Amino acid sequence: MTTFQGGLVKAMKHSTGINGVNGGQIKMAKIRRRDEGCCSVEFVKYVLHVFNVLFLVTGLGVLAIGLWTILDKYQYVTLLTSFTYPMLTYFLLAAGGLVLLVAILGFCAGCWEHRPLLLCYVFLLILIFLMEAMVGVFGFIYQEIVHTELENNLNNTFLKNYKVDYDKTIAIDFLQEKFQCCGAVSFSDWQYSQWKINDTEKINLVPDSCCKTVKLHCGKRDHPSNINYSGCLQKMEDHLRNHLSILSAVGLGICVIQIFGVIYACMLFAKLKGIDDDT
Repeated sequence: MTTFQGGLVKAMKHSTGINGVNGGQIKMAKIRRRDEGCCSVEFVKYVLHVFNVLFLVTGLGVLAIGLWTILDKYQYVTLLTSFTYPMLTYFLLAAGGLVLLVAILGFCAGCWEHRPLLLCYVFLLILIFLMEAMVGVFGFIYQEIVHTELENNLNNTFLKNYKVDYDKTIAIDFLQEKFQCCGAVSFSDWQYSQWKINDTEKINLVPDSCCKTVKLHCGKRDHPSNINYSGCLQKMEDHLRNHLSILSAVGLGICVIQIFGVIYACMLFAKLKGIDDDT
């Protein structure tokens, strides 16, 4: 009986020793698996962290451009009949805001080596890529049709809405002062406007915002020494084209960066999956 018990104890010790060796071998294999190949897990994590820093900086830049567009261009956006321009701005703003959250998610997924978070990270990167690419493409397309839209609608908007629609009146005065212009096509357009027809005082020939030096009732004289003669259509078109070029370049330029993030996130996911499958 004593001999049997002694043999049992030896067998258990032997088994424990084997398990310890196997555990050590599994641990060593896992370490080798992390470091094998052209890119180790730690290297891919490092590159992904560097990407996230760059991604975060570009996101802040996109967010700043979106906010600048809304705050600086809001006044005359109301004069556009198409919603394309503000839509592109809001999409770019949303993409910039989303970048901040996704960059944080990427840091966490990389540090924790969490595969479900990495999948979510990749999905959101692709979503941001599509949003920014859409802004870039539609920005270039809209540049080609902005002249037609302004030519067909801006003069009508000026003539029918000045001193009738408050928001559009503010926008028109802002536009004429900012670009030093008068009327959509020419200062003479104002004589056919609803404002001029309904004006009972008959003092001003053009709005005061047409004047080179704006003051009350300065628009009663339409001499070229007193008011701006050029129309606002061409100046507004040039300004919109320039700004659409910026939005397009930002959208298409920055969306390319997401491709590298997707590649490295997928590499890390594949390596982590291989390690888990082997162990």
